[in-house]
Amino acid sequence: MRRLAAIATALLGCGVAACGPSPRGGAPPSPQPGSTAPKLFDPVGLYRAMGLLVAGPPLPFVASLRYLADASPDSTLAVFGLSLANHALSFRRDGGEFVAQYHVEVTFRTDTTPLRQVASDETVRVRTFQETLRADESVIFQQFVGVPPGVYHLSVLVRDRSGAALSRTEALDTVPRLGGRGIAAPIPIYTGTGRTMLTALPKFLVNPRGTLPYGADSARFYVEAYGLPPATRAAVQVLDKSGTEVWRDTIAFGGDAQLAVARIVVRPSDLPVGEGQLVLRTVASAGLEVRAPIVVSFSDQWALTSFETMVSLLRYFERQDWVTKLRQASPDQRAVVWREFFKATDPVPITPENEALDEYFRRVQVANERFQEAGEAGWLTDRGEVYISLGEPDEMYDFSTDVARTGARAIRWTYNSLRITLFFQDQAGFGRYRLTPLSRAEFQRVLARVRRS
Repeated sequence: MRRLAAIATALLGCGVAACGPSPRGGAPPSPQPGSTAPKLFDPVGLYRAMGLLVAGPPLPFVASLRYLADASPDSTLAVFGLSLANHALSFRRDGGEFVAQYHVEVTFRTDTTPLRQVASDETVRVRTFQETLRADESVIFQQFVGVPPGVYHLSVLVRDRSGAALSRTEALDTVPRLGGRGIAAPIPIYTGTGRTMLTALPKFLVNPRGTLPYGADSARFYVEAYGLPPATRAAVQVLDKSGTEVWRDTIAFGGDAQLAVARIVVRPSDLPVGEGQLVLRTVASAGLEVRAPIVVSFSDQWALTSFETMVSLLRYFERQDWVTKLRQASPDQRAVVWREFFKATDPVPITPENEALDEYFRRVQVANERFQEAGEAGWLTDRGEVYISLGEPDEMYDFSTDVARTGARAIRWTYNSLRITLFFQDQAGFGRYRLTPLSRAEFQRVLARVRRS
């Protein structure tokens, strides 16, 4: 039995992206794929640890497969969801709109042959050029497909139909046999009511990443139960990474013995930042239990799951008045202060992302990769501090390449528009470049001027 239904591209608001400018003279080369450069933000690792299907550049995406009972006991309804960012696609102007097209293929393969393959061509339409640059989870693709229970090699391919970008990922997964008596694992959704009979397809928009934005109003999960008494009740918990309970509620299933459904609503502001598990356990019925991984994060791009780490990383952010408020907020005030911070520092309030924070953390990541020194992370070095605060210099010159003639291990950065030249010197000869005292004073003076403006 095979049933397909697609929810075409939907525009939302949280993507995996890697970017950074190419270095010029005087800067170490950017790490190449496969290098051991440090990564402060690793959404790929985070989502893979959650059991999701992840692909990196050139067309980054995150996908999930979750399962519900199908009308036939010999089939399971696979709920496939995939998210990517607008800026990963190639847009072209079409009248008063900007249009991008992409292709998705999902294959369920046994050891010998493909058993199920789903292919779809999709179109994304946005009204402004600014929307084409969105780096959050702005595109959701969703599809339902009936698959016989068993173990499969899964393959997901996404291709930009207007460009050359293509990414693929593979994994081994087990399609469970559902129905009879039991509960399906909770499915994170953005919106929707689900279904009232097994022969229908659920009406909801899946949240492929299962990520809850810190301080947001609410997060929703959809759950189905089969073969249970009417109005069965269940306890719901959220456990943090250490297994400690951080949230609890009780829900009741509505429906009949064939299909009963429930929806779980969690306020992320009630949860601490970090990885965890949503655990549902029936009160009676032999204590049936199901789990789903979740993560509360500041951003799916930054993969930051610690409030203290976030505040520490903001040490060079231009709005230090707000960073101080974050640092001083008590644990029960943090979610509210974070929402206020995000709103107050957002240069373009009409978009869901905070462009100032996105650019800041992009610079932090680039600095961490390019300016690592012995025993010190790149973003914490003097060059990292200047790069994050002022951006890419107009000119870099490394005197160290001719140290035998000049006798100096130094690097010069010039910012033409700011009318400043800075010198970094390696006095000990161990590759640790520090701003000279005069350059430190000049940097602080210019930085104060930039922040005032």
